[in-house]
Amino acid sequence: MTVRIVLFTGKGGVGKTTSAAGTATLAARSGQRTLVLSTDAAHSLGDAFGLPVPGPEPVEVGPNLWVHQVDTQRRFERSWGEIQVYLLSVLDAAGVDAITAEELTVIPGADEVLALLELRNHAVSGSWDVIIVDCAPTAETLRLLALPEALGWYMTRMFGVQRKMVRALRPVLTRAAGVPMPEDSVFDAIERLHADLEQVQQILTEKDSTVRLVLTPETVVVAEARRSLTTLSLYGYRVDGVIANRVFPEGEGDAWREGWVESQREVLAEVRQSFADLPIWRAGYHAGEPVGSDALASFAEAAYDGADPLAVPMGEGPLTITRTSTGAVLRIALPFAQTRDVDLARHGDELVVTVGSYRRLLALPAALNRHTVTAARVEDGALQVRFRFEQEEQP
Repeated sequence: MTVRIVLFTGKGGVGKTTSAAGTATLAARSGQRTLVLSTDAAHSLGDAFGLPVPGPEPVEVGPNLWVHQVDTQRRFERSWGEIQVYLLSVLDAAGVDAITAEELTVIPGADEVLALLELRNHAVSGSWDVIIVDCAPTAETLRLLALPEALGWYMTRMFGVQRKMVRALRPVLTRAAGVPMPEDSVFDAIERLHADLEQVQQILTEKDSTVRLVLTPETVVVAEARRSLTTLSLYGYRVDGVIANRVFPEGEGDAWREGWVESQREVLAEVRQSFADLPIWRAGYHAGEPVGSDALASFAEAAYDGADPLAVPMGEGPLTITRTSTGAVLRIALPFAQTRDVDLARHGDELVVTVGSYRRLLALPAALNRHTVTAARVEDGALQVRFRFEQEEQP
């Protein structure tokens, strides 16, 4: 069964949680079994629905609607526990006190990583028609979505060699280093963690999975949303629309409000220009946050204004390959990027694409391994890399 997944992200404080919860409420009221999941350590979903969300399992908050605020401690013990035990033994041998060692063995961003692993479990369970994800603020989400690929590079090149070396030389290395070398069970745990993260990336780059950007009509917020669209496209994630939240209504008012209306009008024109190829939904400014299912549903209905909030975007994804008479053209969508912003290199069967501070190691399909890169340029919002097929010389 195909599950529709929508991730909501944006700068902190723009209304991601409200937008995610409202969209989930509409999905549930249309008869689809819907789960709304939080990967944000702040866990505001219970507050949005005005209900307590206790325990480590999904909680039903309405017909066809469940909320899951992941118990990252329990998930941490399942996914990282065996690795942590080994790391604690190493630090103990090095003379590090127990409390400090405990802190050092908690991976940065663990809450978000482990929540994504929980998302994987839900996506493959077959229990849901729709999964809505309330993500952490943009910067954390972008780093998180880049993690599976970065870890995959290390696992492919280093892990197998290290495992064989440690297995063969464990007694010698333990005596020489003065710390215990990892057992096979530790390597197995790391491999499982990597495989799960890799599957997360596969799930989230399929056509039924999309990211939705939430912003407010402020210049700084819109600039961050543009950068987010570029980076998400770089890593192969499909953005399906933008929610412009807290828009002041037009009409008569005092000078203070009219000043805000005019300022927002200018920024919204910039939003329409920046995201011209995407649906842009507008949510009005309210004196207070919508709380409870009815208020959330009203918020979402007004924002989507009759549009299907779960429509799957048509057209090509962020990465396509087109055959030519002499080779092929690889196209990576990079909206808002300029040629000067992009650096390109090739190492064997990988293409290294750097945009600003983000880098992607793109494993080339087998069909392009014997092709030579002949040209690359940013054009029409995409990096286009031309390959020429090189025939092997016959003996």
